[in-house]
Amino acid sequence: MGMKFTMTRGIARDLLAQAGKAVDEEVCGLLLGDTAGHIDTILPAANVHPDPRRFFEIDPAVLIAATRAARGGGMQIIGCYHSHPSGVAAPSATDAAMAARDGKLWAIVADGAIGWWRDGPDGFEALPSPAQRG
Repeated sequence: MGMKFTMTRGIARDLLAQAGKAVDEEVCGLLLGDTAGHIDTILPAANVHPDPRRFFEIDPAVLIAATRAARGGGMQIIGCYHSHPSGVAAPSATDAAMAARDGKLWAIVADGAIGWWRDGPDGFEALPSPAQRG
């Protein structure tokens, strides 16, 4: 996936709405779309981490189902999102330590803002907000 990516109108609204549902805990989910880097939808997932106020872990059942759907020709997993209820819209030290360095997108929601990042081989790279289409 190249440096540019796009998203369907409403994705930012949906991410902010998800983050607003749990003001004391991190919310999380997947960004789904195509291999060209267009985000079509978000797939909310339960945060199954034992300490959801400070960390996130996407429900493995959601991740497995999305991976199977992608292998079957469905939307691809473009990346993930999560919120920082009392932080900033940037990767934390924990995010950096847990990242897979797989080139996927990360959307981090905090304080009414969304930070966009690529999880690259050398760490997180800040990205501009994506263009909206559709």
